[in-house]
Amino acid sequence: MPATAGELPKRVFSDRLAFCAFSCCVLAGYAVWFLYFVPDRSVWLTLAIFFAALVSSIAGFAFSAICGAMLFHLTDQTVEAVQIMMICSVAGQAMMVWSLRREIAWRSLTVFLIGAAAGLPLGILILLYARPAAYTQVIGVLLVMYAGYMIARRPLVIRRQHAVFDAAVGFLGGITGGAAAFPGAFVTIWCGFKGWSKERQRGLFQPFILIVQLAAISFMVVWSLVPQGPVSFDFSGIAYVPAMIVGSTRRSSTRPPATIFAPSATASSSICLTRCACLSFTRSPPLS
Repeated sequence: MPATAGELPKRVFSDRLAFCAFSCCVLAGYAVWFLYFVPDRSVWLTLAIFFAALVSSIAGFAFSAICGAMLFHLTDQTVEAVQIMMICSVAGQAMMVWSLRREIAWRSLTVFLIGAAAGLPLGILILLYARPAAYTQVIGVLLVMYAGYMIARRPLVIRRQHAVFDAAVGFLGGITGGAAAFPGAFVTIWCGFKGWSKERQRGLFQPFILIVQLAAISFMVVWSLVPQGPVSFDFSGIAYVPAMIVGSTRRSSTRPPATIFAPSATASSSICLTRCACLSFTRSPPLS
């Protein structure tokens, strides 16, 4: 028997209440497990991932940017930090892409992915062979610039579009995806220049992020199978996925009106990103 108009809000409320209760139970069990079975450093990494997921879920962008700035401050193993972000980003983006599956613009997305396929190996080489000090400084500069753009950006539409430009932006996204698990920066900005609706933009850059992250993981895994290869992929980052999912719960459970909420959310998230990015310039000794 179909529910009446008066019953629907009650049902929605009860479903959300049950989901929140279940999430709290999972989080509590997860916290107890981490407290007794993992090193102290992992607890701080988990909190950083949870915080980055929570903040990015409000505005819908920049998980890897916020998370990376904190992880690079907590550990001197840049490859390990990037691999953790790749795994957690896949978990979060998979949920978002599923919810946006009807909005995905596959034809436009393919052009960006072709460019990313060329840039991704270069980004991974940068991650593996760049000097750690120079690497974190460069990443810090990119994060501050990205945050500054997100705060100060104004509506701008570039009328003259071409597939070559899309592929070039995808190429840059492949580089940053392989080097810092942050493939969405240039693509997100470029989609904003196209004059598309928010839904169409997300229908392109979020599956782009997911596919590039999966490709980067696959590339590293295959490369690790080569005898005396330069990289080995550590799947222990899966242990941090629950923190990512719990932090992203707001993103999938509620969607406030964009006209009211998005400007303040973007500004606050960008300010947070700027503060976190500055850590890349003043790194303290990593937690042991």
